Amino acid sequence: MKLLVQRVSEAKVEVDNKIVGEIKKGLMVLVGFGVEDSKREADFLSKKLLKLRIFEDEKDRMNQSVLDINGELLLVPQFTLYASTKKNRPSFHRALSPSDATELFDYFCKKCAEEIHVEKGEFGAHMNVSLLNNGPVTILLEKEYDEKNK
Repeated sequence: MKLLVQRVSEAKVEVDNKIVGEIKKGLMVLVGFGVEDSKREADFLSKKLLKLRIFEDEKDRMNQSVLDINGELLLVPQFTLYASTKKNRPSFHRALSPSDATELFDYFCKKCAEEIHVEKGEFGAHMNVSLLNNGPVTILLEKEYDEKNK
C-alpha cells in the first residue's frame, strides 16, 4: 500500500465538473493498493497517516499531526502509484484489482473517518484534482506486504 501525502492549504476533486470532495487545511492523499495488500496494511497506514507530524508548531518545527491542527483529509484513489515503468509504457500488474481496491479504499476511508473529517475522490472515475501544496511538503508512505507477519 502506498500513500502520496501532500500538506495542503486547500484541495478538491471533481468528477464530471462537480466537486465530490473538498477540504481546507489538511492532507490530500493519493491512495494506491498493491496485489498483496489487505486490511492489515490499511489499518497500519491509517494510524501512521493521522499521526504523521508534518505541520509546524509554535517554533516553526514540523511537530504536529493533522489531528493536532484539527485538519481534514482528502483521500483520492490512485492505482497508478503501482505502475511498473521498466518499459516506456507503464504496466499496472502490481496494482490490486479494481473490485478489491474499491473495497479496501472504502475500508481505509472509514478507518480514517473514525478520527477525522474525510472527503474522498470517486474510485474508477476520471477525476480532476487541484490543490495548494503548503510548503511544499510531499511524503510517500508505504506498507509492504510481509509474508512473515501474515
